[in-house]
Amino acid sequence: MSASRRSGATDELGPDEPERDGADLLAALLDGMDAALCAFDADGIVTHWNREAERILGWSAAEAVGRRGFSGWAVRSADADEVEARLMAAMQAPGRQVHEFALLTKDGGRVLVRTQSSAVRGPDGKPAGLYCAFSEVHTQIDLERSIALSEALFEDASWGVVLVDADLRPAVVNVHAARALGAGRTALLGRPLGDLISQGVEELESALAHVLAEGAPPAPAELWVTVRLPEGDARRCWRSGFVRLASPLTEEPVPLGVGWLFQDVTEAKRTEQEAAQLRFRANQLHRASRAAAECEDPAEAATIHLDFALAGFADHALIDLVVGDEQADEGADGDRTGPVRLARAAATPSGAPGPSLLVSRTTLPVRYLEGHPALQCVERTGSVRAGASGRDATQAREWAEARQWPEGTVHALCAVLRSRARTLGVVTFLRGPSRTQFERADATYAESVAARIAGTLDLARALDR
Repeated sequence: MSASRRSGATDELGPDEPERDGADLLAALLDGMDAALCAFDADGIVTHWNREAERILGWSAAEAVGRRGFSGWAVRSADADEVEARLMAAMQAPGRQVHEFALLTKDGGRVLVRTQSSAVRGPDGKPAGLYCAFSEVHTQIDLERSIALSEALFEDASWGVVLVDADLRPAVVNVHAARALGAGRTALLGRPLGDLISQGVEELESALAHVLAEGAPPAPAELWVTVRLPEGDARRCWRSGFVRLASPLTEEPVPLGVGWLFQDVTEAKRTEQEAAQLRFRANQLHRASRAAAECEDPAEAATIHLDFALAGFADHALIDLVVGDEQADEGADGDRTGPVRLARAAATPSGAPGPSLLVSRTTLPVRYLEGHPALQCVERTGSVRAGASGRDATQAREWAEARQWPEGTVHALCAVLRSRARTLGVVTFLRGPSRTQFERADATYAESVAARIAGTLDLARALDR
């Protein structure tokens, strides 16, 4: 290899003009390469130095060519012997030798480079020198870090990572995401998201489409979805972040899809919701007590408690009182000895909003069929839950009508009214199809409301007597 004198390199090929033209062509080729290149003769003298080497270190070809090794100018004195030994060893070793060490720039800075060195053989096959190609290590390290990050995200990350193509279908899925979606990584590829998520897919696809068109949102979003799992549908809350992917190989960004990262926060959100619900219900009980304290009629105070309890809890409510003398109907141990008869005392309007209404005390007993949840509640002296889940609209309507509940009722919760060890009646809370079924926490709240209502009703009976 050779470089022209015009570029600052020595010319060892002689005065013949054709050979000099060849040397000029070789020098031009070396200068046009993206890699930094330098060469040494058998004595370690720099014979070639291209423009990329000049760009990286700042030393021109005129300043570099003719120097012995890197000592005293491109390498610290303390490192010079080690660097020279490693470079010169390449003349005796087969193939390419790869090393990493720090070089000095012309302005005194340090640059960590990765070198590839190989021997140059003469006509007799003996080492005549070596060439060295080098590049800044941070460029290679950045690439390796990007690859390592990608592999870690798709293998070891504790959150889901899904690359969605421009058609909003999974193109790459990591292990965590595949487990969350209930299928294998390859089985998910190319499938519509609607095949994997039964509820919430519209919101998810809308978010992905927005990212494709407008870019990533400023903050993560919490999406509630129902996932189709082999063991059945499961409700999940995923805290999701999105990034738009574009090809780095084109001048104008070409969208490749969306990177969707999500973490399951279902338990945390449910705990948060339960805590908020408990605070709200405790506040409602407190407000109801303050409002009821201003009522002159204890029976009216009972309906106040009922109205406050309904907020965010149920659609309708009923109060049924035991007909007859409770002391005579219950044995010494508190067990009821006669048939249970209940009469309607208060109810919310059916089919229209409004406060609970008192019913005349002379109302005849409600004709509840045997096994009615309200009757069971009195017999057990405990709350009873019932529902029309799994029934179609016609069956659900017949189910509610048979129990003398308003049309549209699909969930019911009965809580016993007891005061001073006596059963006064039952309060029934009813929900329509737009609400979920009553849970155990709902029964606890209903029992708290029932205790307050029972206290006011017991006071009303005492005043009547």
